[in-house]
Amino acid sequence: MTLRNRFTLISSLSFGIVSIITSAVIFFAYYDSTKIFYFEKLRNAALISAIYYLEKDELPKDRHAQIKNEYNHLIQNNKVAVYNQNNEVTFGHNLNDKNIKLSHLQSVRNNKGIQFMSDNQFYYGIFYPDNQGDFVVFVKSSNDSFQSQILRLAIIMLSVLLIGLLAIYFLSRYLSKVVYKPISNVVERINKVDYNNISTAITSTNTNDEIEDLIKSYNKLLGRISENVLLQQNFINYVSHEFKTPLAAISGNLEVFAQKDRTPEEYKEVAKESLENVYEIENILNNLLLMSGMTKLESSHKLMRVDELIWKIYEKLEPKAKENHSSIKIQLQVTKPALLEFPGNETLLYLAVYNIVENAIKYSYDKPVLIILLEKNNQLCIEVKDEGRGIPSDDLAKISETFYRGKNVDSVKGSGIGLSLSKSIFDHHHIVMKIDSVVNVGTNVLLEFPAHS
Repeated sequence: MTLRNRFTLISSLSFGIVSIITSAVIFFAYYDSTKIFYFEKLRNAALISAIYYLEKDELPKDRHAQIKNEYNHLIQNNKVAVYNQNNEVTFGHNLNDKNIKLSHLQSVRNNKGIQFMSDNQFYYGIFYPDNQGDFVVFVKSSNDSFQSQILRLAIIMLSVLLIGLLAIYFLSRYLSKVVYKPISNVVERINKVDYNNISTAITSTNTNDEIEDLIKSYNKLLGRISENVLLQQNFINYVSHEFKTPLAAISGNLEVFAQKDRTPEEYKEVAKESLENVYEIENILNNLLLMSGMTKLESSHKLMRVDELIWKIYEKLEPKAKENHSSIKIQLQVTKPALLEFPGNETLLYLAVYNIVENAIKYSYDKPVLIILLEKNNQLCIEVKDEGRGIPSDDLAKISETFYRGKNVDSVKGSGIGLSLSKSIFDHHHIVMKIDSVVNVGTNVLLEFPAHS
């Protein structure tokens, strides 16, 4: 069922239910009030009949004549029955009425009055004590007028209900068309999207309503899908390009190596080069597994010493820095030792900071890399500075994206995932990474650790 039809059905049913309940309340309220009105008229008629028949000997003639006129105007003799103490009709012409039973007469005497309906007639009886004795006066009246009024009311209310249902149905159809037109427009735009270029966003309506939120959510989802598609494309390009180099080197070395006998030194040299290429492939695969979340780290966050982590990275990368005619210098400017303790995953943080320092070494050439541990606003910060080729301003905003490498990397080896992996790890630990770089001047990476108790 479409939303338009559902809206029409719900609104029609809601109106119908409310209208039926309202009509029922009005109908029964009118029914009771009209019945009370008819019984009240009969009570007055019974009282006038009692006075007319039983007070004739006590009232002045002119007063009795006046009551007689009212009696003749309101009441017919065949609708009045005045019963004596022996339950015999002494006045009136409503003789042997089968609907007036002895139980009714006794109830009148006990309760001083009674009212009921029977055989399309209203009956009202009163107890009237007189000097001639105690009497029971019964008056009846046809309920044809009452039934006619109730029938007319029922017809009117049913007609209004049916007309109202039809009106609300067609009005709901019209309103649903107006209300859901923006949704129809959005669906039409989505159907017209070029799926060869899914990064194209849908134009916003600027209406600040739920439709606007829907469009924004769709564009956001489309952007994520586009990023994932681009990531997959880059991954394929990366695998085909980056893996090809070490694999080609391994296969080339082995092919040349197999052409003739080699000396033990040549065996060792080929094995060393092949192992380095294998380690490079293994490192790339491990980083990819970490980024995709496929690797489950068993160790949880524990309190660790950041300065000890930096010295471990120094011991690991200092030989590589020397090979690059560079060096690593460490400055400790933290006055509060407690700031050097941080709750985190040491394996991940080691890998993240390692990638930052390694990049600085690769692009600094013969100039030193400086690592500074300092405190700002009672928070631990780490600065990694180099005086290398720097990062162009156009690349700076994209440099932390997966597989992205700057335009000026030239022949420097890299996969484009180290910085992206580091940023993901820092984000996981709520560490803010800021990169400031100037071409041919150098790059400064600032890590701001969150405050912790």
